[in-house]
Amino acid sequence: MKARELLDNQAKSIPQKSAFIFKGEEVSFAQLKERVEKLCAGLSQAGIRKGDKVALYLPNWPEYIYSYLAIWSLGAIAVPLDFMLTEDEIISCVSHSEAKMLIVKPKANLNLAQIKQKCPNLRNIVTCKDKIEGGTLFDELMGKGVTRDLNTQIDERDYAIIFYTSGTTGRPKGVLINYRQLDAPPKSMDFFVGGIKSDDVALCALPFSHLGGLIYIQNCITHGLTFVLLERFIPLDFLKNIADHKVTCFWIVPSMYYALLQLKEFETFDLSKLRWIVTFGASNSPDALRRFLQFCPKAGLLNGWGLTETNAPTTVLPMGSKKLESVGRPAPWIEVKIFGDNDSEVPCAGVGEVAVKSWVVTDGYFKDPELTAVTLRKGWFYTGDLGRFDSEGFLYIVGRKKEMIKVGGEIVFEPEVESVIHKHPLVAEAAVVGVTDKLRGEVPKAFIVLKDDSALSEEDLRFFLREHLAHFKIPHYFEFISSLPKNRTGKIDKETLRKR
Repeated sequence: MKARELLDNQAKSIPQKSAFIFKGEEVSFAQLKERVEKLCAGLSQAGIRKGDKVALYLPNWPEYIYSYLAIWSLGAIAVPLDFMLTEDEIISCVSHSEAKMLIVKPKANLNLAQIKQKCPNLRNIVTCKDKIEGGTLFDELMGKGVTRDLNTQIDERDYAIIFYTSGTTGRPKGVLINYRQLDAPPKSMDFFVGGIKSDDVALCALPFSHLGGLIYIQNCITHGLTFVLLERFIPLDFLKNIADHKVTCFWIVPSMYYALLQLKEFETFDLSKLRWIVTFGASNSPDALRRFLQFCPKAGLLNGWGLTETNAPTTVLPMGSKKLESVGRPAPWIEVKIFGDNDSEVPCAGVGEVAVKSWVVTDGYFKDPELTAVTLRKGWFYTGDLGRFDSEGFLYIVGRKKEMIKVGGEIVFEPEVESVIHKHPLVAEAAVVGVTDKLRGEVPKAFIVLKDDSALSEEDLRFFLREHLAHFKIPHYFEFISSLPKNRTGKIDKETLRKR
């Protein structure tokens, strides 16, 4: 992706069109270009050069957008960090990535001086809104440099991002994404949607520190669409913005759909302008998706799958398909196969590990040749997801390897059980994990969140599940809780549940 060139093209062809809207302020493509150029000049004057790493620890603010685009204009490498990471985790990622600069929104529980002291490569800390001693204010950085033409030669194999995909208090796991791979998400979405239009209005509530949020920026500069930016996902605000801005598209994770459906006001909002919506990132409830679609009849649903390492979306269900349990087929430039334990291909309908081969797949993990060798074998990236194909080539994800529970020799997939629990009309959300059992080795345990003012006994839920599940798949333990722990992208944090 030639980010600078794409932005220049949009600024020339549609200069006054809104690139994004944040808290009522519209930023045109011409303004976006101007601000990115100013920041680019400031970064350059601060010593950032091609190949340098710049870490970003920010909420979903416009500064994040300017930073990404300026970093890429210089041929540097962005290191986005989840805004929920602790100080120790920030130090781990910044140190591991060898970042020279940290652009950050200060927090009360962050000691930025200590972060700088413990990260030997970190030379500059740039703060948004609040200035600190020894640091540079973001707005000052934008005003320091002199805008000039950039002649940086960027090879498509140069790295553009290091994504840290999980908690990093132990061993950091940095996914390498090169400049060519930045083109993958907007190219795939354009293919699956049947053409993203410049008059599309998208609604972004996913964090920019994750691939799902970054795709909004990529689609903006690639396809010229406008997106409405939310600092965080608040269900009622999300629906209000769909109606107020006549939103035509968005992509969110399944737990966000569940949250929207629980709102008493849900059925009162005008969703008629929605043209297409995407769900990806976790197991879903087809029944919940069908209900959502009842209220936006003009919208096509694309149920997708992919990982940060494969520059999702990797497979997507064709628009209009009734197979909502499936995540569809891959784009033509992507190969997907199912392999067994001995790396032999599994026949149709057989379950095995899903592997991906394409130019979209990461080259590996930063400074981790061992993990790279384990996951990338003979050109195939082994995803850790278990899946199967049907006779028409549609892919079904049955769970992660670690979401497979062995109950007395029988295999139980956590997402399958969760999907059935979601069918109960009084259940708002559910998560299933495996717990130790002396007799069977391991058994399922379900964590249940009920709808407001609902009452459901364990006995009644068991009776319901017996109608839909084999006896060994029915959870041995149930725990009714007020809410499920989630990470910043809205995915359920099962590691936290396993530790309860």
